[in-house]
Amino acid sequence: MRKPLMILILCMAIAVIASACAQEKPAADERLVRVEGGTFKDTKSNYYGTEMTLPDFYIGKYEITQQEWLEVMKNNPSQFQGDKLPVESVTWYDAVEYCNERSVKEGLAPYYNIDKNTVDPNNTSERDFMKWTVTANEGADGYRLPTEAEWEYAAGGGQMSKSNPYSGSGNPEEVAWYWRNSGDQFLTGDWNWPAIENNHSQPRNTGLKQANELGLYDMSGNVREWCWNWYGEGDSNSKAGSVRLVKGGGWIGGVNNTEVSFRGKFEPSSRGNDQGFRVVRNSK
Repeated sequence: MRKPLMILILCMAIAVIASACAQEKPAADERLVRVEGGTFKDTKSNYYGTEMTLPDFYIGKYEITQQEWLEVMKNNPSQFQGDKLPVESVTWYDAVEYCNERSVKEGLAPYYNIDKNTVDPNNTSERDFMKWTVTANEGADGYRLPTEAEWEYAAGGGQMSKSNPYSGSGNPEEVAWYWRNSGDQFLTGDWNWPAIENNHSQPRNTGLKQANELGLYDMSGNVREWCWNWYGEGDSNSKAGSVRLVKGGGWIGGVNNTEVSFRGKFEPSSRGNDQGFRVVRNSK
């Protein structure tokens, strides 16, 4: 009788240890939210009323944090440092490199082909000193940057959209960190850098504000988020350009920048302390 009892006790102990380990380190997919595809319901989106239909996809619940970046890239370029703060001061090239490195780390197929030695013939910038050639492996299951359409669709609440101007609310104070509220006190008057600096304004830990309809945080404000697309006037699907799209606005910018429909732009080699990103994966 003793032997079966000892085996039972051993099995129970193993189960408890396995459960504790699982609680210590959540599954990677818990950081992603599955977005049901479809046409755009958000009446304020740049894509509303178009024929564009998106397939299902996964998107980061939060902006990539410095802890996540450090685990993969083994460095931290951010000016304002903290594990739960969004990583910032990253270029578009840094972001696509992170996507590939994290994919490899998690046993996924890298989404990007990155050629650092060939000048991208589609890059018309006079200020981008890097100009790596980056192309996509469309069928890969690895991490990638969202397209503008995917970003807007998710930020606008997907099929559950309430057509809010900001991601998850009609009131920016509920969902967005921007120049007026990202410091010690709420600032009034016109945008003023000395006032912002003296107010100790900076990015905030991810997930402190209200989530949107899909449970996504900080898609309005905190840091501007790199997207895959070139910026083209009236054409988000441009195959060439000099600047890449950023969405969502940041802690240093105006409240209008935090609107879901706002289209920002930077040279892909630029890095600023309000430039970060979140990741996407194709639906399984």
